Amino acid sequence: MDYQDIITLEPGKRGDKPCIRHLRITVYDVLSYLAAGMSQEEILQDFPYLTPEDIRACLSYAADREQHTLTAA
Repeated sequence: MDYQDIITLEPGKRGDKPCIRHLRITVYDVLSYLAAGMSQEEILQDFPYLTPEDIRACLSYAADREQHTLTAA
């Protein structure tokens, strides 16, 4: 998945963490909710401005970051 149009980085916003579509919710927030056991449906209910594609973009971004981390090590 090409997440580059969904995951944004803006200096000064949310501690320079990657956010979703210029919103104030970070990739870390979404991944933390998933890791805590929330389903995609629960996240979308709690944050109606998010889409299923946003959640997939977070997962894709994290997988890509992990790939680069493993390659660099």
